[in-house]
Amino acid sequence: MYAFRMQGRKGFSLVELVIVIVIISVIAAIAIPRLTRGANNAGSAALKADLSVLRNAIELYRAEHEGSFPTVANFTSQLTQYSNLAGDAFSATANVGSGIVYGPYLKEIPPLPVGTNKGDSGVAAADAAGIGWLYTEANGDIVANLPGTDTDQDGTAYNTY
Repeated sequence: MYAFRMQGRKGFSLVELVIVIVIISVIAAIAIPRLTRGANNAGSAALKADLSVLRNAIELYRAEHEGSFPTVANFTSQLTQYSNLAGDAFSATANVGSGIVYGPYLKEIPPLPVGTNKGDSGVAAADAAGIGWLYTEANGDIVANLPGTDTDQDGTAYNTY
């Protein structure tokens, strides 16, 4: 009745295995470049997001402090703590009696997410080793402290974002 049943067949043939390996290889050839491209774009997207947050905090500080930008010397304190209108007294809590009611604008200065100074969250006015951000006090501009050779996947220098 079951004469066509194959006796003793317990595994896959070589042809079946080769077909499966070819199918997996084609899928991997399509998926791996897409995954790598996504990982490369993640650093650029994080840098753009951090710059947007920093620039918005600087602009909010300026709006609340009668047009004055944060100073380089007190940048972190002025953006992460409460301050007075002059921006020269800081506190972790607001104090209405002493006028320390402005801010905070950030929880912390974000670390640089890409490049040679990756992980550094310091702010300076001039290029310095181990400093993540370059800040211009005169106009409130902030950029990544990276050499022009640190670029994204499109060849755009991170310090031009």
